Amino acid sequence: MRESRFSLVSFFLVLSLVAASGPSLQAQTKVKPGFNIFSEEQDVEVGKQSAAEVERQLPVLKDSEIQSYVSRIGERLAGNAPGPKFPYQFKVVNVSDINAFALPGGFMYINRGLIEAARDEGELAGVMGHEMAHVALRHGTNQASKAYLGQAGLGILGGMMGSGATSEIMGAIGGFGLNSLFLKFSRSAEEQADVVGAQMMAKAGYDPVAMARMFETLREKSGRDPSRFEQFFSSHPAPADRAQRIENEAKLIGGYDARSPVGDFRRVQSRLERMPPAQTMEQLAKSQPSDPRQSGRQGGDQPNSGPVRVSVERPSSRLRTFEHKDRAFRVRYPDNWQAHESRSGDGVTLAPDGGIVTYRGEEAIVYGTIINTFDPAAAGSRSGSSRQLSLEDASERLVAQLLESNNYLRRERGSRRVTVDGAQGLSMSLSGRSPVTDQDERVVLVARRFSNDRLIYMLFISPERDYDSFQPAFNSMASSFRVED
Repeated sequence: MRESRFSLVSFFLVLSLVAASGPSLQAQTKVKPGFNIFSEEQDVEVGKQSAAEVERQLPVLKDSEIQSYVSRIGERLAGNAPGPKFPYQFKVVNVSDINAFALPGGFMYINRGLIEAARDEGELAGVMGHEMAHVALRHGTNQASKAYLGQAGLGILGGMMGSGATSEIMGAIGGFGLNSLFLKFSRSAEEQADVVGAQMMAKAGYDPVAMARMFETLREKSGRDPSRFEQFFSSHPAPADRAQRIENEAKLIGGYDARSPVGDFRRVQSRLERMPPAQTMEQLAKSQPSDPRQSGRQGGDQPNSGPVRVSVERPSSRLRTFEHKDRAFRVRYPDNWQAHESRSGDGVTLAPDGGIVTYRGEEAIVYGTIINTFDPAAAGSRSGSSRQLSLEDASERLVAQLLESNNYLRRERGSRRVTVDGAQGLSMSLSGRSPVTDQDERVVLVARRFSNDRLIYMLFISPERDYDSFQPAFNSMASSFRVED
């Protein structure tokens, strides 16, 4: 099982759209960001690196008047963007393909062809607002998180050790640049970006219906010249009833305070018309020499292409104590094991020397214990309180996310009740063929209620053949586990 250099559990938290009741602002659709192993600072970090790679591949338009105009639209929208206050930046790309995209952290690129296709500033703002919503909802790094977890396996839960995590994860999922996962979204992510983008437009003084008009314009024009739209629709799959959904959201918003345009849109279009025609992306690709940096995964050949052979000492009967930095929990563990805290300090992985190995450039847990917390409400497809969930239902959400993100595991049997530090808990076993060792692996989950309606859990991990030898140590750890609710 692979280990992550990040602090959160490896569950794909479903992004949900929930319409709340109440007047006007309260009636707007609520959009909940999804699971992410990247911090907000890392969004900016990977965005900067991706932007540098993009600008090595694409020609940025060198016209200060047009760049300034587009930036003013972006800044008006960014002032009304939800979520983290990212350092949004806006650049026009001198290609005729009709497209726009935004990287994590707020680095947005608007193709010249999109400006030429729009009928007014509101339509251009509609596409920019849609792209900015992807950034605000952190869809790019959510996509990358899911891709990495799908490769990394269960061991990612504990939090990897050391530095350089961002580059290693990006190398594992294909690197930065135009082909990165940051630029490929699901239809559900598109729906969310439509909704949040419409809300941002209204707050910024634009008619949110202009977004719907622009997407309809693009759809109609794509039938006449599909090659100019191919990139946009491949990375932005159109949800069903897109225009109707945006118009419905506009009704929920209940109006907007119209503001004057930030500049003269027709003047900008006329300025573009006087310039030499822009190349298409296809023409640009043919004119550029191949770049070995874009060959897929970074870092060359991956080590450990076959199964890893692991040998560790038996757990010592002598114990030491690990105490969480905020005293949320403490546990006794074998003194020949090491404690590896997650980057945020929320969780910990306890493992023997040799129990964590490098597999295809990543850290993998073969023997050890992971302790962390889980929010069942955040894992639900609808926002709701975990107070509505029994311990059994909350644990089922935990197991469901485990199985979803670690498809080599299977549940062995139903759960059984246990006592964890005097409180009611549940235990269940999972097993499967480890992609790291190519051996049968057993994972035993023990969970109980924790503060703020979360669960706190322990995962005991070992190859099946050695589980009986490690079980006394696992049992001792479970018995010594103390929680400060």
